Amino acid sequence: MTDSAVEAAKRTAAQRAVADHFDPNSTHVGIGSGTTIVYVVEAIKAASTNPNILFVPTGYQSRQLVINAGLTPISFDTLPDNVMLDVAFDGADEVDADLNCIKGGGACLFQEKLVAERARKFVCVADYRKRQDRLLTNWPTIPIEVAPLAQRKVVNALRQLGSSDPKLRTTLLEKSGPLKTDQDFFIVDAPFKTLLTAADVKAGKGKGDGSDGSWEVNAISKAIKSLSGVLEVGIFAGLNGIEAAGLKTKNDAATLVTGGQKPIAVYFGMADGSVKVRTAEGET
Repeated sequence: MTDSAVEAAKRTAAQRAVADHFDPNSTHVGIGSGTTIVYVVEAIKAASTNPNILFVPTGYQSRQLVINAGLTPISFDTLPDNVMLDVAFDGADEVDADLNCIKGGGACLFQEKLVAERARKFVCVADYRKRQDRLLTNWPTIPIEVAPLAQRKVVNALRQLGSSDPKLRTTLLEKSGPLKTDQDFFIVDAPFKTLLTAADVKAGKGKGDGSDGSWEVNAISKAIKSLSGVLEVGIFAGLNGIEAAGLKTKNDAATLVTGGQKPIAVYFGMADGSVKVRTAEGET
């Protein structure tokens, strides 16, 4: 497919996602990072009739998109404690059948996860290349945000977990050294074998705990996150926002659940101009 066809698919998916989930009466909206989000902001600008909506970007690029569209950005850390984002829109590098996502190709994964977990619902927008049954099918690595002091230790630990060749991500101009995130951290890209879903483990397709070389999505995410020096892992898994809200209500205040990481829906712009929508109930 040509670049123009891919861009058309992104725009179509963004327009459908915004039409389905953007409410002009919203007060706070999260805006993620990446090439697809350009079209999300474009569609929001066209649909928005409320100048009072505050937009929470996940990084420098998305902040500039918001400003250039004439919308009002605010930083994540200025949100009052009791305020949830009405919705957050973001892209993904790959999405599996359970709506688990790999993110971090653009090095904004930490702030993307903060925003996703603060949203009542996270809606993912992507093109057909990101639509897979399992993570690490086409996308080759798990992006991991790491403290500079700990990067060698983390890389060694990742090898012990089964990563074949974890590497520190450098800038496009390699002599300039490692790429730095908005937090002044480094990114390590760790390749693993294709990740299993919970259903795969239940069906006996692998143990999923690394002991037989196979990892389930949630298990590898937790294993990497537990390494000292890791700020965040570019796997978005577990609960979605609606599930997290239900769990918090059920358990009242006595819970560590802060929000959901998984999208409630993923909009894939397809090569033929259509849009496929993947939810927990299936794909239409």
